[in-house]
Amino acid sequence: MIAALILAAGGGTRMGGPKAVVSVNGERLVDRAVANFKAAGIDNIFVVLGAWVGKVDGAIIIENKEWSSGMASSLQAGLKHIAEIAAIESVVVSPVDLPGLTAQGIIEIAKTPRELVVATYKEVPGHPAKFARAHWAGIMASAHGNIGARDYLAGRNDIHHLRLDDLADGTDVDTPEELEAFKNHL
Repeated sequence: MIAALILAAGGGTRMGGPKAVVSVNGERLVDRAVANFKAAGIDNIFVVLGAWVGKVDGAIIIENKEWSSGMASSLQAGLKHIAEIAAIESVVVSPVDLPGLTAQGIIEIAKTPRELVVATYKEVPGHPAKFARAHWAGIMASAHGNIGARDYLAGRNDIHHLRLDDLADGTDVDTPEELEAFKNHL
């Protein structure tokens, strides 16, 4: 079984508030992310919240009380929670601030039969990324501050990079200006 892990705990300092509740065309980024995973056929959806905690339809909420220490704590909290569910064999991880991510991009990552799959855009690694259970402990151990799986993945030769340029936009939105630029390209 595969699960989705949406990292949405941050305070969104440069955005002016938590990105989970930022709206694009009347839809919160967190709801947009959940809808994309559902449309991709992934029903086990976990959302890590922290700076803002509230109801997110269609998802199981994991509260990260250490959210202010950086994104790594959210990845660790999410993987630790999911690891308790024996039936889940792999997880597709995405930050909440990718409004250009599409269900088709998620499908391609999820269906790739490899243990480590990382999306690329213009040949640069990005999100989402799929990690098989065998890698979760190593990822949790190496994550720190705002560094998630990057250190764990560095120098590995068993990562499958999957080009999603034609299916999705991997640009994250960190500021109101970046959000506005994204909205103007819809």
